[in-house]
Amino acid sequence: MSDSRTIALIEDLRALPAQTAWAEFKQGNTDPERIGKLISALANAARIADQETGYLVWGIRNSDHAVTGTAFEPASTKRQRQPLEHWLTQHLRPDLAFSFETVKHPEGRLVLLSVPSATTAPVEFDRTAFVRVGEATPRLADDPDRQRALWDKLRPYVWEAGIAQGFLESKRVLDLIDCDAYYDGLGKPIPTNERSILEDLAQERLVSADVGGRWNILNLGAILFAKDMRAINERLARKAVRFVMYDGNGRDAQVLQRRDFPHGYAVGFVAMNNYINAVVPSPEQGDIVRSAEPLLPVVAIREVIANSLIHQDMTITGAGPTVELFRNRLEITNPGKPLVEPDRFIDSPPRSRNEVLASLMRRLGLCEEQGTGIDKVVAAAGTAQLPPPEFRAEAAATRVSLFAARPFARTTTQERLRACYQHAVLLHLSGSQMRNQELRERLGIKN
Repeated sequence: MSDSRTIALIEDLRALPAQTAWAEFKQGNTDPERIGKLISALANAARIADQETGYLVWGIRNSDHAVTGTAFEPASTKRQRQPLEHWLTQHLRPDLAFSFETVKHPEGRLVLLSVPSATTAPVEFDRTAFVRVGEATPRLADDPDRQRALWDKLRPYVWEAGIAQGFLESKRVLDLIDCDAYYDGLGKPIPTNERSILEDLAQERLVSADVGGRWNILNLGAILFAKDMRAINERLARKAVRFVMYDGNGRDAQVLQRRDFPHGYAVGFVAMNNYINAVVPSPEQGDIVRSAEPLLPVVAIREVIANSLIHQDMTITGAGPTVELFRNRLEITNPGKPLVEPDRFIDSPPRSRNEVLASLMRRLGLCEEQGTGIDKVVAAAGTAQLPPPEFRAEAAATRVSLFAARPFARTTTQERLRACYQHAVLLHLSGSQMRNQELRERLGIKN
């Protein structure tokens, strides 16, 4: 017998009132050319219909969805002396992780073709994109309305909508997702029944309904509200924030502390910041009444970490945000090159690869509403007369360095120029101009 999810999926498809643009039934017609066109059409039609997957099932009668069975064997079918799947892969663009599955249904043998919906561009077979219209499979270019609708759906498609773990019972979803953190963060009362909670999470695009009355946890829900990302999937767990503390100024120094934060970003953000601020040295100052002042501004640490979370490239696998504490600086690195030039971080309008994630984190009060987080970082460093923060684009990452205090005489020419530039931009954005006195104060030069 096939696994329970596949059988539940088949039953949900059979329960559809009619064949749809993203689900089709066949008793025959196993021509490879025809299958290639249908894969293109199903991928594109599924995206238009807001479905994550399109389906083609052999062995079900289209008129009444009765199981008739099929002798189709995708694994042994060949085209031009090549296995069917390999031949199809060569003729489809962009690459598509479609799959054939033989289903041992109680009423007969079936073959299920699952086709992921288009994500970045219309799926083409032999350089032509197709779409389903009723029972026809025309070229997408011949249907301007559907072509326009597809592009409108492709533009906002993002990583957040992917499935982190699927086909879960309601209770299991609530075991993995910290619903209290979601409701507390938004200041909303938590419903008293599971169904209402799941409907709220689905409306936020944190979960989605699966087949057979089950549910999927979406990447957005997992990355923000997982009680432990490792329990959802290992790939996602690599997006957990990692903290490393060194006994020196380089990565060759002894590691004093190392810690991962496997909770979802919204669940563990405050605790993570408190932990990092607690280990940042706070030298005592003052001759008579001595007080401990943190080596780096708390607000600067918070805003840089928040930015690294929402602006990272989630599609880069095996890497997540890293916070490294050295004796003379704190470095925060996130996967993905920045979408704007680092020199324009202060004054450019905010842009994020993960718009839904960024929006929800702002609603939760975990990052700035108007993209002013970097302004606060630069301003905090200026107020404390610290060396200016450094923003760099690495090979496939973005790195921000916050520096501990140093006398002006020990700052480099590049740091002085950067401090001048950053301070001038902040003043310009506030409607002021930088004069000699403001620059001397920013650099800590006594009159």
